[in-house]
Amino acid sequence: MVIEWINVAAGFGVGVLVGLTGVGGGSLMAPLLLLVFGVAPAAVVGTDLWFAAITKVFGAWIHGKKGSIDWEVLRRLFMGSIPAVLLTMAWLHLGGGHTFMALWTKKAIGIVLVVTAVAALFRAQILDFGRRRRLGSPETFKRIQPGLTVAGGAVIGCLVTLTSIGAGALGAVILLYLYPLRMKPQTLVGTDIVHAIPLTVLAGSGHLWMGNVDVRLLGWLLIGSIPGIILGSLGASRAPQKVLRLLITGVLTLVGVKMIVS
Repeated sequence: MVIEWINVAAGFGVGVLVGLTGVGGGSLMAPLLLLVFGVAPAAVVGTDLWFAAITKVFGAWIHGKKGSIDWEVLRRLFMGSIPAVLLTMAWLHLGGGHTFMALWTKKAIGIVLVVTAVAALFRAQILDFGRRRRLGSPETFKRIQPGLTVAGGAVIGCLVTLTSIGAGALGAVILLYLYPLRMKPQTLVGTDIVHAIPLTVLAGSGHLWMGNVDVRLLGWLLIGSIPGIILGSLGASRAPQKVLRLLITGVLTLVGVKMIVS
């Protein structure tokens, strides 16, 4: 019973951080399941996808009530991410997905964690670069915005399906670069959370069919994460975003490197 309540506490902590910062639940939960709870890599991806999907529904509800979702940007992301999820899932099913999940998942998660951490660390510089491009060549930048958003969505969809990571922190950095004047902090978090839900449901369904979901563990995690993300989403506008992201970035970098070299 103690182990179950540790799972609940882990779910609660991750849920709060996702609601506060929009950092993906996968970036936080996947290494926790792998390194602390000792869950098999394939089960980590499938379980984490459903954890993120169900948890973020409640965060999306809060942000929807606040009006902090950019639906136009969301549609552009979906045009790239949903086909990418379906194609990647088809590859896993038809191209030896069990071999990939067994041999490469841990290192793939580590690589995506490091890339996510670096992107989060330099998000201010990326925002500044995007702002200069937007103001310096407004017509050109606005013309390529939709296509780049679709492409960014496709990259996120592929990464989420393979590793359960990418929809949160990495998605936020992509949006900051592409929409430097449009994306306010709360809108960025809300849009990022809503974008992740269909992706994780689709990819999670594929992994469920492959037997890569620990349903019992998922239930305990959700008992903690649902109240956690509601509390986090309610406090998102008042949270010390820079401090939280700096701490999360440091942890993700260390964990990602450990997973790559192990």
